[in-house]
Amino acid sequence: MPDHTPDPSADLPPMIDWGLAVALGSRIAGEGPVVTRAEADDAVAELRAGANRSTGLVRDFTGLDAPDGTAPILVVDRPGWVQANAEGFQVATQPMVAKLAASKRASGLGVKIGSKVTGAEVGGLLGFLAGKVLGQFDPFHAPHGRLLLVAPNIVHVERELDVDPHDFRLWVCLHEETHRVQFTAVPWMREHLFSEIEAISETVDPAGLLDGGGERLLEAVRSARSGGSIVDMFSTPEQREVLDRVTGMMSLLEGHADVVMDDVGPTVIPSVADIRRKFTKRRQGVGTLDRLLRRLLGLEAKMAQYRDGARFVRAVVDKVGMEEFNAVWAGPENLPGKSELADPEGWIRRVLG
Repeated sequence: MPDHTPDPSADLPPMIDWGLAVALGSRIAGEGPVVTRAEADDAVAELRAGANRSTGLVRDFTGLDAPDGTAPILVVDRPGWVQANAEGFQVATQPMVAKLAASKRASGLGVKIGSKVTGAEVGGLLGFLAGKVLGQFDPFHAPHGRLLLVAPNIVHVERELDVDPHDFRLWVCLHEETHRVQFTAVPWMREHLFSEIEAISETVDPAGLLDGGGERLLEAVRSARSGGSIVDMFSTPEQREVLDRVTGMMSLLEGHADVVMDDVGPTVIPSVADIRRKFTKRRQGVGTLDRLLRRLLGLEAKMAQYRDGARFVRAVVDKVGMEEFNAVWAGPENLPGKSELADPEGWIRRVLG
């Protein structure tokens, strides 16, 4: 039977003015490098084809079989990325908004005024990152997520690095398509991420968040723009426990994608070694699953943990092979904990016996 329980957040103005965030973020992001119409069309077509080609390459290497057509592939410009991420974070923040509404602590006028300020801050953050991200898998898009490839940023980086554009585009596609396969071939992954977000919201004290007109939320968003993070809002043991689990999961996903892109690369990308060398030199999280999510969660400063993810995957695969490694996808209980990322032998003993 459908649930007819009233949604307490329905009458509450949004804590973030998403329309303002999108408008401002799109303006700050800019258009990207100068290209002709023919160059733009070629890049879009090649990225779309590269993503489709990568599906089979990822399946053959990993053994993960994603059903066809479960998550669309979108080649977007910078404003398109801003819009997509605003939509995603609207979904991600819904559990917290509902809890705030149910607490009856939020006043309509106060939240409305605060949402304009917070919307401007979020728009600034989105606009800044829109010029950096090469691609991402958006797990929040119903029903199964979607893959975003940011064409102008990919063209900008391939020019900056002076690498073969055809090889670089396929290399990026391999990484991002691996994330699409992770979330669509592993049916519980998306819901598990949602449950972790809900677990974080359940630990939030509405009074503490709303006192002072939501100033803590505003300060956290401002902090994220200057290198801090919203994780500073979460300091209880329960909150840190959830964030450690999220860190472990995202480290695994990122490390797995890096291993795929570099190990599959030599068979189809002649200049992959040159690309990796140049890209690593400049890499600051660009082209990963969700740089915005990591930054807001305070994970941007923990890039070592993402390198640990790749080392974990390689160590386990070298020890037991890819087929045995794939036990990691059997259920949430098989995901490596934060400490196990640095102790793959411990994970092998726990999961594979």
